[in-house]
Amino acid sequence: MAYKKTEHYDEETTSGLITNYRNAISLLGEDADREGLLKTPERVAKAMQYMTQGYHMDAKAILESAKFHEEVSEMVIVKDIELYSMCEHHMLPFFGKAHIAYIPNGWITGLSKLARVVDVYSRRLQVQERLTTEILNAINDSLNPMGAAVVIEAQHLCMMMRGVQKQNSVTTTSAFSGVFQKDPTRSEFLKLISGKFN
Repeated sequence: MAYKKTEHYDEETTSGLITNYRNAISLLGEDADREGLLKTPERVAKAMQYMTQGYHMDAKAILESAKFHEEVSEMVIVKDIELYSMCEHHMLPFFGKAHIAYIPNGWITGLSKLARVVDVYSRRLQVQERLTTEILNAINDSLNPMGAAVVIEAQHLCMMMRGVQKQNSVTTTSAFSGVFQKDPTRSEFLKLISGKFN
């Protein structure tokens, strides 16, 4: 039996993107009817819908789907969350890791939900600065913690393969709220995400 992959995409969106990508290939000087490029517009149309699926996801709903009342007030950290996003200026990927922390104020959420919130906002056309604050705001709005912190470290292909072409540059952004705006708590968080436990 032949392999058949099943995926579901919006037909109208896919059709419009296929037309646009086919035109783009031709405008760049390629033959859109060449064997190797025949299915490229459809592949890219589907890939772009996958890579921007965050527009159809709700971070608050995700966090609240596993929200539990707990009388704990110690720092919760999930670090090294892989992220892949698309720079909105050049539509080239940027990728790296997010580190998230919050101090509960009566409510906690499932640890995997924090990673899913990263996907909600990274799977959009983005700038790293806004991505960082959107993740922070979602945690604050849903959990109302005593404080939250987000640090993102990422490499941007728009800097690596075009423009200044700096291959080893890493961009770091951070956002803090509540008790993380005070030095002792912020310093503890930064020390914990940079440390090795093995």
